[in-house]
Amino acid sequence: MRKFLGLQICGLLAIYGLSFGLHAASVQRVEPLNWWVGMQHPTVELMLYGDKLAELTPKLSYPGVSISAVQRTDNPNYLFVELTLSADVAAGTLPLQLWRGAKAVQQVDYPLLARSEDSAQRQGFSPADAIYLITPDRFVNGDPSNDSVPEMLEQANRLDDNGRHGGDLAGMLQALPYLQQLGITAVWPTPLTENNQAAYSYHGYSATDFYRVDPRFGSNAQFRDFVTAANRLGIKVIQDIIVNHIGSNHWWLQDLPAKDWLNFPKGDANGNFVPTNHNRSTIQDPYAADVDRELFTDGWFVDTMPDLNQRNPRLATYLIQNSIWWVEYAGLSGIREDTYSYADKAFLSEWGRRIMQEYPNFNIVGEEWSPNPLIVSYWQAGKQNKDGYVSHTPAMLDFPLYDALLKALAEPESWNSGWIRLYEMLSNDHVYADPFNLVIFEGNHDTARVFSILGEDENLLRMALGYLFTMRGIPQLFYGTELAMTSPAQRDDGKVRADFPGGWAGDKVNAFTGEGLTARQRSTQQWVSTLLNWRKTASAIHHGKLLHFAPDNGTYTYFRYNEQQTVMVVMNKQTEAVTLDLSRFRQVLPSGKTAVDVISGKRLTLDNQLSVPARGVLILDIR
Repeated sequence: MRKFLGLQICGLLAIYGLSFGLHAASVQRVEPLNWWVGMQHPTVELMLYGDKLAELTPKLSYPGVSISAVQRTDNPNYLFVELTLSADVAAGTLPLQLWRGAKAVQQVDYPLLARSEDSAQRQGFSPADAIYLITPDRFVNGDPSNDSVPEMLEQANRLDDNGRHGGDLAGMLQALPYLQQLGITAVWPTPLTENNQAAYSYHGYSATDFYRVDPRFGSNAQFRDFVTAANRLGIKVIQDIIVNHIGSNHWWLQDLPAKDWLNFPKGDANGNFVPTNHNRSTIQDPYAADVDRELFTDGWFVDTMPDLNQRNPRLATYLIQNSIWWVEYAGLSGIREDTYSYADKAFLSEWGRRIMQEYPNFNIVGEEWSPNPLIVSYWQAGKQNKDGYVSHTPAMLDFPLYDALLKALAEPESWNSGWIRLYEMLSNDHVYADPFNLVIFEGNHDTARVFSILGEDENLLRMALGYLFTMRGIPQLFYGTELAMTSPAQRDDGKVRADFPGGWAGDKVNAFTGEGLTARQRSTQQWVSTLLNWRKTASAIHHGKLLHFAPDNGTYTYFRYNEQQTVMVVMNKQTEAVTLDLSRFRQVLPSGKTAVDVISGKRLTLDNQLSVPARGVLILDIR
């Protein structure tokens, strides 16, 4: 067994050049970096870090703000100060003084900012959106000067599949017109926060500073500007947030705020690394042993990802405030929460509640990687769980439908294989509080490329994407799928997250200009763009009902419909064309209707029969 390495870290404690007007050097950090007036929750807890700060007493004189609690831990270098803000408090600078006895020895000038008028009513992503998932380091390198930064441990090496390649916020900004033209209305970058790890830092899931964008991506201000620019083009931004773990070079590891800040901080009784068992079913299993349940939530992913103990109230508050801070600071339209169920379940309930309290029209999607809809549905807001657990997270990633989609496309047709996988999986929607608010997807940064999984069969790829863009839920496209990008059929993260063609100067293939694209890449890109741009105005897809018919003769047919529009989708896996008898669909399809083939633009009359091309998908807009 590997020896526990989590605390054997190197690197210096990163210290902000705080612009808070600190009058003594011993206060090294104050987090959150600022707060806002007019929040629904009346308190904010400041975490102050510096030499023996716990010995000091905070005092404050500011109209409408009071110190409502002071908390200390077993570490004398941390001081937690809870401020209560009245409803009518004005924005300004709070002079938080730290006293030793009868003498004020330090002062922190803490920014209290005004919110924008519409901040609380911001609209989250919804079924009207199409999400584009990117790995920023592998997307577009807009600023080569920040590829390697002296203060960061890992330098850029584009030849290393698992190294940093140089993609950044400047590149993401440059790509926005392309995303808009493609038909994308929401973008989800994998985490942008600082990951100052010695290796494998590009993916962003080993945070070393929760309040700082990694300088190899850019700055906090650049991220905020990117969100503003995206919003101007009708593109929402979703931030990837991790509350379960951090990176082993996080500044906390130099001086933990409390002995119970981490789970298994020193490993097991023998000092060995304690990994999670990944048994997510233990949370709902009425027969699960406590030791198995504890190992799932408290074990570490790897020895460089210390697992956070959200049962510590100071840490729980810190994480909740950090999520809200990014929403407010950057102007986000959503959060994707990583490794969702691995965190403490009571904490997750409060985390979701607090965010939705501030932003009632917001959306949060949790990652619960299970093919079992009973497990996934447990975590969605509104679900009446047998054990009484209440979630406030509105959306979940629909891994069960993803799993069923791959099987349906890859398997031969029979009574218990092929399309029946999708048909029967959808019948499980009754276990969800809101199945139309699930995020459906064809793949992500942790899966092999869907085109490769499907044996590089263009017809199957189009069926997968046609299904994704017309089915209930919120579709998410992984960057490059519109180009039929490939990878090993088995998971290989470095190759799955390959560089986007045209994202680097000198690339011979350029998805943005079309230069060097193969005929297959061009046709797939155009097919996706046609369908996504049509989807923007398809109200039946956004909020229509769903009716599907049992698979028949190698085909699967379903309808999305409302009073304004009906959309008919037919997928045919047969190697020959199939003629459908339309009388079967009269429940939703009146005789004599005309339709437009969304892809070809051709107009059809739907009388008695409909011919579906071999290995093809028909998407018909009926109005």
